[in-house]
Amino acid sequence: MKDLFDKVSLKSSKMVTNAYSTSFSLGIKFLSNRFHDPIYSVYGFVRFADEIVDSFHDFNKKELLADFRKQTYAAIEHKISLNPILNSFQNAVNQYKIPIELIDTFLDSMEMDLENIEYDRSAYEKYILGSAEVVGLMCLKVFLEGDEETYLKLKPEAMALGSAFQKINFLRDLNADYDKLGRTYFPGVDLKEFNDETKRQIEEEIEEDFYQGYLGIKKLPKSARFGVYVAYVYYYSLFSKIKSTPSSAILQQRIRIPNNQKFALLFKSYIKHSFNIL
Repeated sequence: MKDLFDKVSLKSSKMVTNAYSTSFSLGIKFLSNRFHDPIYSVYGFVRFADEIVDSFHDFNKKELLADFRKQTYAAIEHKISLNPILNSFQNAVNQYKIPIELIDTFLDSMEMDLENIEYDRSAYEKYILGSAEVVGLMCLKVFLEGDEETYLKLKPEAMALGSAFQKINFLRDLNADYDKLGRTYFPGVDLKEFNDETKRQIEEEIEEDFYQGYLGIKKLPKSARFGVYVAYVYYYSLFSKIKSTPSSAILQQRIRIPNNQKFALLFKSYIKHSFNIL
């Protein structure tokens, strides 16, 4: 029966999530149990697409991504795939009616990573829309379980939160993206002249995204609020550490939050959540 294969597929998506992102995995644990499987499924899909463009340098990445896109659409249409990651993803897409347009936009951004693009403001915003903002919207579709009216109301805040997370990743990985992948996402930024003032301007933009995203978190149903808040707290803590780090150091190292600090942040978040003082 397909039920067994679906369970194996979900385990695969969960394994991928746990292997690639401790912070995301931690946030999922504090969502309502009914959201665990679909959010693991969304992350597994996103992670595999990202791996194609970021890691498979000895292979034809363009062909791999095109085939992945084709398999994704087929899985959604036929409601099955022999790729367990895509099989669990199609279940989430079909159950929660995740719009195909969000998936298109995400995969379009992944294609942008295959080219040596000089990111101006337009390309930068297009990339963030696809790589992060629509992923937030996929998750929002799951959290709201068909409540389209609330989805439309919270859509801007969900997009802002996804944007904040992605821009933090850009800052954290600034050196690695440039040295290993030849990418610089921030528009008009020459890394040879990257300085504290340039960094501060980027941080101001991120701060506004975080503010809008936080407003959205407070409006989420309780079943989803704490898990998303945990991810927010982690990323904001990472952001604070990046803000206190000189631009010269950002170019030399990858800023991290140690695991013991992550658990301390989790405890503080739980206290706030318990007393409804987010």
